[in-house]
Amino acid sequence: MKRRHTMPFGAEIGLDETTRFRLWAPACDRVAVVLGADRDLPMSKLADGWFEATARGAPAGTRYRFRVDAALEVPDPASRWNPDDVHGASCVVDPEAHDWPDGGWTGRPWEEAVIYELHVGAFTAHGTYAGAIERLDYLADLGVTALELMPIADFPGRRNWGYDGALLFAPDATYGTPDELKRFVAAAHARGLMVLLDVVYNHFGPEGNYLHAYAPQFFASGRATPWGAAINFDGAGARTVREFFVHNALYWLEEFHFDGLRIDAVHAIADTSDPDIVAEIAQAVRRGPGRSRHVHVVLENDRNETRYLARDQARRPALASAQWNDDVHHALHVLATGERDGYYADYAERPLWCLGRALAEGFVYQGERSEYRGAARGQPSAHLPAPAFVDFLQTHDQVGNRAFGERIGALADPAALAAALACVLLAPSVPLLFMGEEFGASTPFLFFCDFGADLAAAVTRGRREEFKRFARFRDPAARERIPDPNDAATFERSRLRWGELDDEPHRRWHARYRELLALRREHLVSRLAGMAAGGSFTAADSVLQIEWTLGDRSRLRLAANLGPAASPPIRLPVGTPIYSSAAIASGPRASLAPWSVLVTREAFDG
Repeated sequence: MKRRHTMPFGAEIGLDETTRFRLWAPACDRVAVVLGADRDLPMSKLADGWFEATARGAPAGTRYRFRVDAALEVPDPASRWNPDDVHGASCVVDPEAHDWPDGGWTGRPWEEAVIYELHVGAFTAHGTYAGAIERLDYLADLGVTALELMPIADFPGRRNWGYDGALLFAPDATYGTPDELKRFVAAAHARGLMVLLDVVYNHFGPEGNYLHAYAPQFFASGRATPWGAAINFDGAGARTVREFFVHNALYWLEEFHFDGLRIDAVHAIADTSDPDIVAEIAQAVRRGPGRSRHVHVVLENDRNETRYLARDQARRPALASAQWNDDVHHALHVLATGERDGYYADYAERPLWCLGRALAEGFVYQGERSEYRGAARGQPSAHLPAPAFVDFLQTHDQVGNRAFGERIGALADPAALAAALACVLLAPSVPLLFMGEEFGASTPFLFFCDFGADLAAAVTRGRREEFKRFARFRDPAARERIPDPNDAATFERSRLRWGELDDEPHRRWHARYRELLALRREHLVSRLAGMAAGGSFTAADSVLQIEWTLGDRSRLRLAANLGPAASPPIRLPVGTPIYSSAAIASGPRASLAPWSVLVTREAFDG
């Protein structure tokens, strides 16, 4: 099977052995495409800032650049591959040269998702797509059903989290060729695993992006994000900019057969259009690849808006399938570790109540004032079904944005962590694991990058200054101990050590995750579709009780003692026990052991 997403820009190989090159350069009078080392081809100036040329003798593998205004040579912003990094020449790719073996794959329903977030470079010793294939059987056996790759769009240097992408259509060459990425996706599909891709549509990386030189209309005048210039989605020239990003989303889904996208930090996208760019992308996905297979859009949105998460009359997602739910993480983190710094302060006064509201209703802040932010936050979410939210104990953000990249296993008591884990994996929301958490990986996940010398020094200084507001880092000497993001050793420390799986306590943690995911698969997954809304909860002393109505109208109930002492006697949830982390006395009332969880299900009797 062949797959291609045809684009109105970049290099497109035709059926007549020609290659068409097209660039939007509205700030330029002249543009030429430079083929190989010494072949210049002037491009015709078209309407609305477009330039185009058609070349013979430029087959797949041809290196090319664009020369703008007879001066600067730049890579193609729609390059399908830049084998020599973001400053190098682009490479013509024929997507139909790859034969796909997964023609029968139509994806999986969202309710079946158990997501495993991974960084390709740090996931294995090889740090490649080919290396990651070697772990797919392990992940399928664990109970994972969806992989989520941290961003792979071409970034500067040899290592990066991926959120500094400069060429958004080019898979970074550090991890392998485009064909090797396609083989990875197909290999995952062969094992029943969906593959989601994290994409960044709120800014470009600070190094390797040349759009300012020939298409400044890509950027919004007077707007900025914490990471760079804001993208112009609603000003002059915005239609072309919007098409660039809509095509990018469809390109990954169609040409690389990804099963969905996680759109990073949509709260940092400024767009007053109706529909805005997030809604337009989601609509394009639903009307395009989503017509014939399961394709999912997942959001990160610190504003906790519910408008993107609406369901249609058949209770299917109208736009996005789900949103990452930081509120569950923050409440559980406070309960398990006692930390109250920074944004955890918003959850510190009533962490158990916050957890109950987040697991039952979605967001903790549904319009109430956040003291940490100094403003109201969020929108009402109790009307949404639990699978509209992705819950987790760890992510790249929550681990990597700590000064020393500590995982929660290094911060919390094991009993507290085990209870928190059961609450996440046996709730009806979609769970996400961060690579290595399933075996209690001892390795940190640090912030790492590989910028040019001047930018590298600025990033290192900035990284250390970020922590100045925390008491433990007010001393400059303490901040100097924060790992240098540009040091290769920082990246190497973040690689998983798979040999730990053979040792305790890592083997025990792996067995616990595998057991809980098997219980989820047996008792929950087939009953999640068609859930109408969230649940109800009570929180008293250290005991949290939640009840959800599942899609088959059965009742799922969770009782958890999330404290270090036995609870007072409570009324136990009725129904058939699915999971109990400790022995429970018979009868309608009993005391829950410290850090214990009981989950039951009661069938609908009509």
